[in-house]
Amino acid sequence: MYTFQSRVRYSETDKSGFLSLNAVVNYMQDCSTFQSEDLGIGIDYLKKHHYIWLMNSWQIVLKSLPRLGEKITVGTFAYGFKGIYGYRNFLIKDEEEKELALANSIWVLYDTEKNMPKKVSTEHVEGYPIEPKLEMESMPRKIQIPEQGEKREAFPVRYYHIDTNQHVNNGQYIQMAQEFLPEDFKVGQVRAEYRKSAVYGDWIHPYVITQSDKYIVCLNETEERTFAVIEFSKSE
Repeated sequence: MYTFQSRVRYSETDKSGFLSLNAVVNYMQDCSTFQSEDLGIGIDYLKKHHYIWLMNSWQIVLKSLPRLGEKITVGTFAYGFKGIYGYRNFLIKDEEEKELALANSIWVLYDTEKNMPKKVSTEHVEGYPIEPKLEMESMPRKIQIPEQGEKREAFPVRYYHIDTNQHVNNGQYIQMAQEFLPEDFKVGQVRAEYRKSAVYGDWIHPYVITQSDKYIVCLNETEERTFAVIEFSKSE
């Protein structure tokens, strides 16, 4: 497993002084990016060869988040590649090796010249060691959307939502969707399904479905097209 160590910064905490969900997502993204950069197959390499890895889905389980100042280890590894997809796990632990958060993710290799998904070949992934998948319940990558929900006020994509791929970063969608959770809702699991990349100038039309133990937030382009679907399940 590729790892790096950190310490929870004040800028990474929520209003209660614990590591925020947004920071968890960022740590995991950063870890996979660091691995790719250290292997020499990072952002510049991808740009040179005209392809990128796009996030297709997240499943993040939050067990016990650390407080301000606590030291943590963030880890990641690939556990398989098939067709256009890459599969990767993430893990955050404390100093005593206790699991704080873990995640499963599915990525799509994308050809930026042909503007279409690209089948993964050995040359794309030969640097990534393949390790056994984490022991966690894997949910489907597609999120079922109930019919009854509530439309909320639309908002524009801002400059700070955009990453080096020139579209909204996958973590930003989760942060957008969090705005529609009740203040006292404690998140135990997040699932995110990404369907279409939003760019600067687009408008997000939220659609919120409330259930007894979860919230599903659809971030739509139109009624027929969806950028991302985020499902928040309540902590047990």
